[in-house]
Amino acid sequence: MKNANLVSRWGAVLVLTAGLLSCAREKPAGAGPATGAPVVKTVRDFFPIRVGEKTVRMQLAVRPLEMQRGLMERRDLGRDDGMIFIYDRPQAMSFWMRNTPTPLDIGFFRGDGVLAEIYPLHPFDEKSVSSRSTDLQFALEVNQGWYRENGIKPGAKLDLAAVAAALRERGFDPARYGLPAGDGAARRP
Repeated sequence: MKNANLVSRWGAVLVLTAGLLSCAREKPAGAGPATGAPVVKTVRDFFPIRVGEKTVRMQLAVRPLEMQRGLMERRDLGRDDGMIFIYDRPQAMSFWMRNTPTPLDIGFFRGDGVLAEIYPLHPFDEKSVSSRSTDLQFALEVNQGWYRENGIKPGAKLDLAAVAAALRERGFDPARYGLPAGDGAARRP
């Protein structure tokens, strides 16, 4: 989770190494067109997901190491690109900008996909930005000003069916996150 818990330099190296190994294991051996098995996508892949009336190309941070890494050291975030952090249960959230050079905005969404809060995040700022709400399940980081420029305000809806489809493409069971399992019916654990 990209939060204010401090990690030593060596701890960070170990976390990043484990994350790279984890990403390497995401694609099953032999998967792909030659074997007929589906290719499992990774945290590096983008998925088109709507927020209100606007589509964002989102990368999905689902695993703990992906969440810890977040958008650290990224300078290549496209105009309508972002990273969504997906949690398996509603909670309060806290994010910081350690090693993150790109100014961002963060939107916190409830489990029903409704945008509840938006905050600016400033480059390299290690002060935590915490939610007021305790029933949040998704956090979407985008370029600073994106929400305002696109008229996306609290109350806007995240396309949960598209999030569920993206989770399936990443090899995760959307039902674990209370999302549609593929038959259109939302399930809660």
